[in-house]
Parts: sequence; structure tokens; C-alpha cells
Amino acid sequence: MLLTISTTARPATDLGFLLHKHPDRVQRFGQSFGEATVFYPEAGEERCTAALLLDVDSVTLARSRGKNTPDFSLAQYVNDRPYAASSLLAVALADVFRTARAGRCHARPELAAAPLPLEIRLPALPCRGGPELAERLFAPLGWRVSARPVPLDEGFPEWGDSRYVRLELSGTVRLADALNHLYVLLPVLDDGKHYWIASDEIDKLVRAGEGWLYGHPERSLITRRYLGRRWALARTALARLAELGDEPEERLAPALAEEAPEGETAADEAAAAEAAARGAAGEDAPDAGAEVRGAAGEDAPDAAGAGAEVPGGKRVPLHARRRAAVLEVLEELGATSVIDLGCGQGELVGALLARPRFARVAGMDVSATALTIAARKLRLERMPDSKRARLTLFQGALTYTDGRLAGYDAAVLMEVVEHVDPPRLAALEQVVFGHAKPGHVVVTTPNVEYNPRYPFLTGLRHPDHRFEWTRAEFAAWTARVGERYGYRAELRPVGEEDPELGPPTQMGVFTRDQRS
Repeated sequence: MLLTISTTARPATDLGFLLHKHPDRVQRFGQSFGEATVFYPEAGEERCTAALLLDVDSVTLARSRGKNTPDFSLAQYVNDRPYAASSLLAVALADVFRTARAGRCHARPELAAAPLPLEIRLPALPCRGGPELAERLFAPLGWRVSARPVPLDEGFPEWGDSRYVRLELSGTVRLADALNHLYVLLPVLDDGKHYWIASDEIDKLVRAGEGWLYGHPERSLITRRYLGRRWALARTALARLAELGDEPEERLAPALAEEAPEGETAADEAAAAEAAARGAAGEDAPDAGAEVRGAAGEDAPDAAGAGAEVPGGKRVPLHARRRAAVLEVLEELGATSVIDLGCGQGELVGALLARPRFARVAGMDVSATALTIAARKLRLERMPDSKRARLTLFQGALTYTDGRLAGYDAAVLMEVVEHVDPPRLAALEQVVFGHAKPGHVVVTTPNVEYNPRYPFLTGLRHPDHRFEWTRAEFAAWTARVGERYGYRAELRPVGEEDPELGPPTQMGVFTRDQRS
């Protein structure tokens, strides 16, 4: 089976830097099922093409499967696997172009981050769903798609078309994104994998789909097929994607909630539970403790006004707009020391550290797991000493007095208060406004009035939310807290405002009265 990737970005031979494969060499890579070869049919200043040729050993592949597999028959030896793109090609691509797929290029880092004019060709691709499915899967990712059916026999056109297509993709896309699109979607189009699907496939899907899968209109279909239609695994994967995409899980998988899977087993449920537990402790899924910021499902980026479109046609998720709004306010207030209360996995902390004006940054969270993940994501062990000296991470609870919370210009409660039981809110107010007494407090929380703009959402935006306020309720709370503790409160919208329902997120900016 063959895959070619071409570019016309000058000098086109830079493709070799990105793929970490020299255009003047033929390189071979052993696979458990055969051999992968990388070579360049053309390599010039104006156009360069890299080819991945996979030679599959059908006998080795058959022997590795065992006698109890469903297709233990002559079909294991006489089949399309050596010729048609499938999960075998996806696995080889992931192995051979591992560094390129991760978006790393130490020699030319700016090149790895830049979209390039790319052309991808697959002469034989199983497509269960026809050319229309290939269009539905690749077009939303910015590709121009040509999927021409391959006839069963050109000499007998009356026999009709086969289930294979000649796929050609063209577009201006980051190479790492293009490789991840192929890695996920090749087995989806084939609707099958050559190996046993276990819970670790969820991690692979979440990593490869980062930044594009949660917003894909066919995400449910992609997830189900990639995970071999194992409903429990698919459900867990969609929940993980919801967390990464800041989108209600109900919005991601309305069909799955009603789908009664066939052949679902206790092993599937156990594998899904294992994957969910691993996700909660790993880099791909935030912890959802009572006072940890609810990264999962706060708002849907493709609901009206929740996301903003930027040049290039991509939408900015609401969680990114919220973080940007908080940073803008902190700079406007002139704060140089900031504590993020309920910091979760450290997204805001990392953004603060990236700005030298914030000389002292702290993150506090009730969850030790979240703090461990934050330290790993911030690469604490490799952080330069000068930056490390500006940072403090510690575990604590917002409902108990803690001397470590005091002494900061500003404190941030970003999507935190709604995770606290209403009877405990008074304790949080006393700890933050009465004891810590920062010069400024920035609070963001969902606007419950906006929820009807999220299709399929019923109830609150996240299962851990204890409540969600209307605009009037939030205004009353900010006024009461400000009056009691000596702060002036200003209300601001985050996200595009709906004329009737207001913004998706509401923000309160508290400034302490100098006399208090």
C-alpha cells in the first residue's frame, strides 16, 4: 500500500526536515507485520514528494492473530491488506513519522508550526460509506477532497464500483495535523483494525485528535468506528474529548446516550472504567473535584457566540476566550503578583508565567492529582531557575483560612464558585475577600440563561456544578460581597452577547476600597 505527501512550499525540500527523512536516502523500517519504506520520487526546490510504501507480510499477519479470531480462514492469506490503506498504514505512519506527527522539528521549529500547501494521495482506500463519507470526514478539517470510486473491473463497468476509492487531499495544513488526520481517519474509513482494541486506544485517539476532533461534526461516528464500535469505550472517549474541548458531553454524543450497543461486554465496561481512571490521572483529562475548575463541559465552542472565528476560519473555544479575558483584565489592573484559586491543570498559571510582567504567580487546588498534572504540563523539572523562582503550586481548600493565600495583588476564581455547595459559599467569601484580601479579585462563572443556545444540553453545563447563576443573581452576589468586604464590583461579559440571553460567561472584577 502506498501513501504520498507532496508540497510546493519553496524550498519544497524542507519537507525532509519536517519528516526527519533525508530526500537523498531510501530508508526502511521493520514492522511487526512487514516493512515500511520511505523514499522521495521527486525532490526539487518547487515541488517535493515523500512516499511511504508498506509491504505487508500476510502470513506473518495471519499467524499473529490466533485461531479464535473471527476471520481465521483462507481470507487471512488472500485479502486486500497488502494493497489497500488501512489501520496497518496508520500504525506504520505513526511509527515512521513519530516526531513529525508530534509537531517537533528542532532544526526548523517555525516550519513545524506553519501551515503548508500539501497534497496527499492514497491510490486504494477502503471506504465503507462511499466517497461521500470521505468528504464528510476530511472537508471540515480544511481539505479539498477528491474521492473517486475504484470500479470492480474496468473491463466490466456493469459490475459497478468496489468499496475502494482513490483519495486525493489538498489544502494548506500543518504537516503534524495532516498526519494525525490520516492516523485517525484511515481506520475509520476502513471501519476496522487489524489488532485488538483495548482501553489504551482512547488515549491514542484523544492525543491524535487534540485540537480538531472535539469540534468535528462527525466526531461521534469517528469515535465509534475508531474504537471498533465498542460503546463503553466510545462513551468514555467522548467524555474525555468534552473535557479537552470545554464542551458539554451531551452536546458531543447525543446519539450515543440512546444507542443500545450489540455485543457489549463486562470487559468493555471494565476497560472503559480503566481508561477513565487513567484519563483522570493523566495529561488528557482534568480532575473534577468540588473546587477544581470545571474544565469539562463549561461551554460549547460552536454554540452561538460561544466561540469566535479568527483568520483562517478556526473558532476559538470559549475556555480560551475566557482565559484571554482574565489575562487582559489582570494587565489592565496593573497586577504583578497573581494567585489562581482552583488552578486545575495549570492552564492559566502557564499563561501567566509566559508574561514576565507577572513577577509572582501561584496556583492552588484542592486536588493533588490536578497539581501533579499541572507540574508535569508546566515541565516544572525542566523549568529555568528564573521562571521557577516566580512560581508556587500548593494544595489547599477555599473554604478554610490559609495564610498562603494572602499577599497577592490579584486573585482569580475562574469557573470555580459554581463547584462549591451554596451553604459553603459564605466560607469561600470569608477566606478570599475577608482573610486573603487581595487588591483585586476576578471571578468568572457560567450564565445559565445562555444554556438554551447549546443544542442537546439538559440541566447544568457540568455534572459537578452545584448551581449556575442568571445575570441578575450574579449581579446581586457581586454587589452583596463587595458591600460586605469593602470591594467595588464591575460586571463584564465574556464571549459574544446574545441580544436576549446575554454572554455565555459572566465576569465580576472586584477592586478593594483603599480604606478597607
